[in-house]
Amino acid sequence: MFVRIGARALEVVKLKVTTIGSSAGIVLPKEVLARLRVAKGDTLFLTESPDGFRITSYDPEFERQMTHARKFMRKRRDALRELAK
Repeated sequence: MFVRIGARALEVVKLKVTTIGSSAGIVLPKEVLARLRVAKGDTLFLTESPDGFRITSYDPEFERQMTHARKFMRKRRDALRELAK
């Protein structure tokens, strides 16, 4: 199913909450797993957004760490270049 928002057509995937063991869960279709680029056992993140919730493979903590690493590498570029020799 597709929903048109402005000029964009967005795909909508209907998910059903089901019982998995003694917990509740959702089953993601293969197409969704492929678009998220995840496989069984990977971690997904559910984040709240202004228009509801978003499921993504994007890890905000990893992004924060990489931002700090990029700043460090830029600041210490000369020393890292010497160490690489």
